[in-house]
Amino acid sequence: MDTKIAAVVDPEALDRAVELLGQGQLVAIPTETVYGLAANALSPEAVNRVFNAKGRPANNPLIVHVESAEMARSCVSAWPSAADRLAEVFWPGPLSIVLPKADLVPDIVTAGGETVAVRCPAHPVMLAVLSRCGFPLAAPSA
Repeated sequence: MDTKIAAVVDPEALDRAVELLGQGQLVAIPTETVYGLAANALSPEAVNRVFNAKGRPANNPLIVHVESAEMARSCVSAWPSAADRLAEVFWPGPLSIVLPKADLVPDIVTAGGETVAVRCPAHPVMLAVLSRCGFPLAAPSA
């Protein structure tokens, strides 16, 4: 693997990260709490790369990072009004909302579970990448 390190404020670096994610590759990216390896949450092959790179057990689900509540709604099968209230108050920020997953989310993301943790991070780089790529990203919590 050819590791590249780029300045986070560099628009070209953001574009490159989006390009790599779109190709199913992994990108190290910051949230407001940790740096993590992110992958296209809708690609089982890409998500599998996270597990392999980290040596993460397959029974340990990932968090799905989203740009907005609208993107989160596409990842879940039910979005109750309580989720709207939580998102309005705490997003962007380090709150994961756990809800029944939509069929769109591959089972590998949730370790075969019926729920998915969705989160809208407050880090400007992560939000910029999410906005540019237009799909949710799967990443470990630590």
